[in-house]
Amino acid sequence: MTLKTPPRYLFIGGLHRSGTSLVNRLANALPGAGGITGSDAPENEGVYLQGAIAHTAQSGRPMHFATNPAEHLTEDHPLNSLETKTRLENDWAPWFAPDLRWRVEKSPVNLTRMRLLQQLFPMSQFIIVLRHPEAVAASVASWVDAPAEQLIDHWIAAQAQLLGDLPYLHAVMVLRYEDIVADTPKALRRIAAFLDLPETSLPELISDGNQQYQGALQMNPEQAEKAASWGYQPGLAVGTFRGIIQHPLRAIRENAAP
Repeated sequence: MTLKTPPRYLFIGGLHRSGTSLVNRLANALPGAGGITGSDAPENEGVYLQGAIAHTAQSGRPMHFATNPAEHLTEDHPLNSLETKTRLENDWAPWFAPDLRWRVEKSPVNLTRMRLLQQLFPMSQFIIVLRHPEAVAASVASWVDAPAEQLIDHWIAAQAQLLGDLPYLHAVMVLRYEDIVADTPKALRRIAAFLDLPETSLPELISDGNQQYQGALQMNPEQAEKAASWGYQPGLAVGTFRGIIQHPLRAIRENAAP
């Protein structure tokens, strides 16, 4: 008897309004991949559809969660248990189509939970989405009662924590929103290569949403210095970014490289 290969998980995360929903739609368009559908949860985010990891109104708050130590879940967390994994799988299973090679779960808080999720699902992979900090700050301004300068500081702190987590992760790719909208076919090819799935046609036309934030508060010199390593410059300017791709197989790394 041939044993059925269980599906693997692709977890997509990033700060709110960074483009995680866009990447989720691109990944879901690939043959063999699919996300959560048909739920009443905001954006069909799996974080709302499970009872293994408590999620209240204080959890995952935009421009707060990434600097909250309680929401940085690693392999050392008490939730690193078979019980947690089993509950997550059972809670999520009804929302995914059958016979998927990859179950795609998009929740912004995956940004701070990758190390725990990898421990629970060792064959999982991760995509983190970045967007210019000035655009993110301007986009979430109506949600968060904080000055734009503070929101940009949160962005910088979130990416610093991301860099600290990367050495612990087996398979992760960091994509910039700006690169996706500049060449969406290339971004889709990279996602397909990262998952070792066939390429497909674009599911939608993509426009540059950063244009509506022209004139937003610019980074101060100290913030700009820290954001420069990601290729972000004041005035919504975007420079080169060497990209981040980690995978145990060299062929995957090379095919998914920028």
